[in-house]
Amino acid sequence: MSPALLLLGVLTYFALLLVLARCVSHGSGAEGFYVGGRESPWLVVALGMVGTSLSGVTFISVPGSVAASGFSYLQVTLGYVAGYVAIAFVLLPAYHRLGVASIYELLGERLGPPARRLGAGYFVLSRTVGATARLYLVVQVLHSLILGPLGVPFVAGAAVVLAMILLYTVEGGVKALVWTDMLQTAGMLTGLGVCIALLWRPDAFAQLDAAGLSRVWVTDPLSRDFSVKALLAGMFIAIAMTGLDQEMMQKSLSVAKLRDAQKNLLLLAGLLVVVIGAFLLLGGLLTLFAREHGLAAKGDALFPTVVMQHLPAWVQVVFVLALVSALLPSADGALTALTASTCLDLLRVSRDDVRTRRRVHFGFAALFLLLVLGFKVLDNASMVFLILKLAGYTYGPLLGLFAFAMFTPRPVSGRALVVICIAAPLVGAVLDFGQPWGGYQIGLELLVLIGSLTWAGLWLVSRRPAAIRPVLGEIGNDSPR
Repeated sequence: MSPALLLLGVLTYFALLLVLARCVSHGSGAEGFYVGGRESPWLVVALGMVGTSLSGVTFISVPGSVAASGFSYLQVTLGYVAGYVAIAFVLLPAYHRLGVASIYELLGERLGPPARRLGAGYFVLSRTVGATARLYLVVQVLHSLILGPLGVPFVAGAAVVLAMILLYTVEGGVKALVWTDMLQTAGMLTGLGVCIALLWRPDAFAQLDAAGLSRVWVTDPLSRDFSVKALLAGMFIAIAMTGLDQEMMQKSLSVAKLRDAQKNLLLLAGLLVVVIGAFLLLGGLLTLFAREHGLAAKGDALFPTVVMQHLPAWVQVVFVLALVSALLPSADGALTALTASTCLDLLRVSRDDVRTRRRVHFGFAALFLLLVLGFKVLDNASMVFLILKLAGYTYGPLLGLFAFAMFTPRPVSGRALVVICIAAPLVGAVLDFGQPWGGYQIGLELLVLIGSLTWAGLWLVSRRPAAIRPVLGEIGNDSPR
């Protein structure tokens, strides 16, 4: 397929997103930007959050991982379900009772302004690094498939992508994202379905089983992927990286009624199991295809290589549009959430301060571009994935902070809180990289370990409880104050 035609398809897709965003967010105002006017349809939110929960990295990496680890990633996905249940029935009621626009207001309500700023700071750090690393990985694929052959510099391509995202988020915010994310999820799933259909064979499951690719459960307790660890890790990953993440929760907070927001999360949990299962199935089919045709490509290169070199030209268009659809929700949502958390939690400006909000929004877009170019200079996929792993260290302190705020009625001084929340991930890093466990390997449970260290440290430096209003009180109230 001609790179020029692929580029035309991508630009047409962007134009469709811009038209949709303008139609649904016209005159949205501050409430529309921060919480979607609290009138988003819960079903639309659930469908859109499928794309936000995944990413361009998932789109490329999950199918590429099957050759090495089979379907074992499904263990983590099943753990997500328990995590989403906890978010729906523990965290969401607390957020709705307080009527928050930023979820870190809950930390301020219970532990004071330092906790709110620290929670928001961890989120801003994590999302800035994580979102730009993911953005780089997918822009790099687009550059190699389309922009590079057309002679377009990498910096120009990255700048255009960010400019497009700015056009439909700078005013519409969450109100626009709810609908554009649904369109992007549809695009991603269309590409997934088309590729599975083309690679399908009548005896696919038998061949996958015979090739040892359909293994789900890992029974070795010392393995990083041990089933019990993976299920528990999946649960806490969902709680921390969705329930304690402003980007992920901002859309659920835009649903007016608590019951509808809960239905959104429960439906999302079921959809993720199905969708990630489909990505793993696609990975198995791609691996079988590669082995039969003697292809050397593996890992992240497997999916693009098979599609762009061995499938019909029209499928290449579908693949590129699906890849763009997987990219955008993790970038546009992060840009909007970072703006919201910085304005509301760190700068503490009024929701109606449009001028400051726009400056922050454009500032983060410029920072995104600089970091993407920095990753390009590194030009090392392993370094990028290391940075993604390090970004995950920030969710451990958030997990401990929220657990302490919601379930432990003991006051903590601001200085002690900051010290503990910085020390806990450092101790976790020593344990992770040192691995002093006699053969035991720390895997995804690192998040739980750092969260536990944070909670334990906060408990040790806290005082006996005084008359503190419990955050979980009055959770039956299903409408914001």
